[in-house]
Amino acid sequence: MKQNIKKWINIDLFSLRLRLTIGIGTFSALILGSLAAWTSWKMQQILIDSHKRNIEEIAERLPHDVQLYSEMMQPETGLQKAINNLANTNTLLWVKNSDNQILGKSATLDLLPNSTVTELMSLTQMQIKPQVYQVNQSYFILSSTSLQVQDKLLGKLFVVQDITREQTTFAAMVQSLSIVSFVAIIVLVITIALYIRRSLQPLLRLSQMTSVISIEDLGQAQLYLDNAPSEVKELAQTLTMLLSRLSQSWQQEREFVSNVSHELRTPLTIVHGYLQSVLRRQNNLTEVQVEALETAASQAEHTIRLLQDLLDLARADNGSLRLQIKFCVLNDLVEEVVVMAQKYCDRSITIESATYPIQAKADYNRLKQVLLNLIDNAVKYSEDHMPVILKLNQFADHAVIQVCDQGYGIPLQHQTRIFERFYRVDESRSHATGGSGLGLSIVKTLVEGMGGNVSVQSKLGEGSIFTITLQA
Repeated sequence: MKQNIKKWINIDLFSLRLRLTIGIGTFSALILGSLAAWTSWKMQQILIDSHKRNIEEIAERLPHDVQLYSEMMQPETGLQKAINNLANTNTLLWVKNSDNQILGKSATLDLLPNSTVTELMSLTQMQIKPQVYQVNQSYFILSSTSLQVQDKLLGKLFVVQDITREQTTFAAMVQSLSIVSFVAIIVLVITIALYIRRSLQPLLRLSQMTSVISIEDLGQAQLYLDNAPSEVKELAQTLTMLLSRLSQSWQQEREFVSNVSHELRTPLTIVHGYLQSVLRRQNNLTEVQVEALETAASQAEHTIRLLQDLLDLARADNGSLRLQIKFCVLNDLVEEVVVMAQKYCDRSITIESATYPIQAKADYNRLKQVLLNLIDNAVKYSEDHMPVILKLNQFADHAVIQVCDQGYGIPLQHQTRIFERFYRVDESRSHATGGSGLGLSIVKTLVEGMGGNVSVQSKLGEGSIFTITLQA
């Protein structure tokens, strides 16, 4: 139950399901609402029109009845007799002369409250066509016309029909219709939402299938859905072909990187060797020539390291990276790495370890490469006076090496991506320090190849801690 509530709360406001549900639900609500409103209006018109016709018939008949009764009795008596014959509980009549005096009225007027009768009598300017009026909580249809008998104007005839009961019943019916329409709209929207959700399930399954495909699975990926619409099946088939083409392209790219790295590394190594040889015999060289040769040698060495990194990554991708994993004494290995690192930098590098020996399964030379990369990274991204600390710890089933610096730190949003290939946190600083964006990717590839893992913890302005965990 809680999971379903969370799903409804965590609704994607830009999802296709929500948009279809809102669109179709709104359209359906407009249709049902318009139909209910039109039905209510039409029913009211039918109700009122029937009463209006009745009033018009009374207004047309009364003069004829008055004339008949006037031939047999006094005009005033004939008028009252005609009014009494046409009046009933819901139909009220009265006649006023030009002096606004009542010449005759129906007895049913006495059944109404005095305030209502007074307000009705005060309406001396009624329309000729019947109109609906509300008087005190009651509803009436009123009409007035001139009363002429034998071409003689007797006064003004007022005809009123009480429709309070019909109007109250109609209002209750409209309220019930509104409630039913509202409930119907809610049920319809929920039904539409469930139907759309079920209809989009094949697309969701297709998305889930593609989300778990790794680079290694591109060539073997086959996307197929049973009981899916034809359009979704065609989409799955198209995605399968796209994944196949991506697999071919990825394979060609890896082969190209591997071949180029291998082909370029040998001539560059030769060039670097010749440059070093010339620099060793620099007696006949000018200062400018020596500086130029040192720059060329440095760039050649940097390019060779880059090509070696690319070659290692290509071999790892192809599964041809060979690691000689065996038990190593990490204390001795770390001391050797520190001695090597201090030859290339004037930085304080210390080792903290409370246990000897600390052993773990690793490739001795590759682990040295990993630590040198991490130390080089710590030196590049911290101030010259800041120390670098290597911490060693032994646990029951694993050993931990931590490379700690007090440098600039890594922003939180970048910490999950720094192990990606060619990813740089700060482009300008990386170029200034000669970084290629492959060092940490090599670290991750080699450590995971040894059956371990590497992680980072960092805060801006406080430094970073790279933690290597190896099986003991």
